[in-house]
Amino acid sequence: MALHYMSWRVFIINIQQKGVVMKRTLILATVLMFFAALVPGVYAQPLKVGTLMAMTGPLKEYGPNILNGAKLAAKQMTDAGFTIDVINQDTQTSAIPGVNAAKKLVQIDKVPAIIGAIGSGVTVPVAESVTIPNGVVQISPSATSPLISFLPADQGKDFLFRTCPSDALQGVVLGQLAASFNKTASVIYVNNPYGQGLAEQFKKSFEYRHGKVLAMIPIDEKPASSYTAELKKALAGKPDRLCAFTYPQHAQIYLKEAIEFFHYKHFLFCDGTKSQDIIKALGAKNLEGDLGTAAGSPTGPALELFNADFKAAYGKLPPLPYITNAYDAMAVIGLAAYAAQVKGLPMTAKNIRDNLRVVADPPGETILPGQFQKAFDLLKQGKQINYDGAGGTVDFDKNGDVQTPIDIWKYSNGKIVTVRSIWPVPKI
Repeated sequence: MALHYMSWRVFIINIQQKGVVMKRTLILATVLMFFAALVPGVYAQPLKVGTLMAMTGPLKEYGPNILNGAKLAAKQMTDAGFTIDVINQDTQTSAIPGVNAAKKLVQIDKVPAIIGAIGSGVTVPVAESVTIPNGVVQISPSATSPLISFLPADQGKDFLFRTCPSDALQGVVLGQLAASFNKTASVIYVNNPYGQGLAEQFKKSFEYRHGKVLAMIPIDEKPASSYTAELKKALAGKPDRLCAFTYPQHAQIYLKEAIEFFHYKHFLFCDGTKSQDIIKALGAKNLEGDLGTAAGSPTGPALELFNADFKAAYGKLPPLPYITNAYDAMAVIGLAAYAAQVKGLPMTAKNIRDNLRVVADPPGETILPGQFQKAFDLLKQGKQINYDGAGGTVDFDKNGDVQTPIDIWKYSNGKIVTVRSIWPVPKI
């Protein structure tokens, strides 16, 4: 709908007759703003995206770095002309604070999409009690529990996604890795969906390859001051390897006790214990050569672009997991929201959800990290795009899952070094 030229003339004459003195530039600006408001996407409100990060608690080492990945994508999209406001809340690496933080984002900040939480033990209760019931998109960059693929609360809803692989993949590689040089193992795992799922998948994979798990010892999410009782059980059968499937704050304590009190040093690590803080707590010599696994990123132009942009923005790229996956989560949310907007649709959670696979899955012209102006131009022209992310292709399946390589890494000379990537991952 537009105003007729004569209507504008009458409008201006009436103003002059009332004695209101206006400069021509002000009148012109008013006219331009009126017509611009009729064009979809012009002067649109910023897209608000919530993030649920562990800034405190057992995963506090990861939270700020993973958040930086998401913020980098938001800044690049904002620089390309599509403004994204990031609203972060601390989950404290705990379910109840995490749920409360999610409620604040949904009920007060009115975000249509949330990136997080970091751990499965927070992601699952947030999804069940906040995002899914309220119809809000949730994409975790790092919650790897196999439960998330088939969470009953999301069946038929399709609001829960992740840009990291399920531990159905990592557990297989861990079992394969352990079986290549050990016959027996014991597991200490954090007693939540993450630790349970990873430990069970590891046991299945390790025993399929003729290994034997001697003990599976759960520990609480809240770090304790000592784990000697748990270590006695785990090490009673003298396992060839002790698997540390927890978070850094737990591992710093029980690994140090294993070394000092039990004179034991044969460890196997995972994404949750890929940690610079563990190096500081135990000393590089006590970890030298120990191996672990984590979600990896395919080498190539996408990862190279991300690495260069991240270093330019933050000075360095820590050797910690899931930073790339958080970047990809923000990227696909922003692209999906923009795709909805150019179709004349409001940026609601449902419209973002319905466009996630449109912008992330094939077919379409490939969009690499940082190439958001190109993506926006193509979407405005009505063309298809296929985002190829820093952490992988980000091709969502029907369960909202993606596939990525699993990296094998090791502690070497006080650093975390990637040894090789496993892709494709065996089924068991």
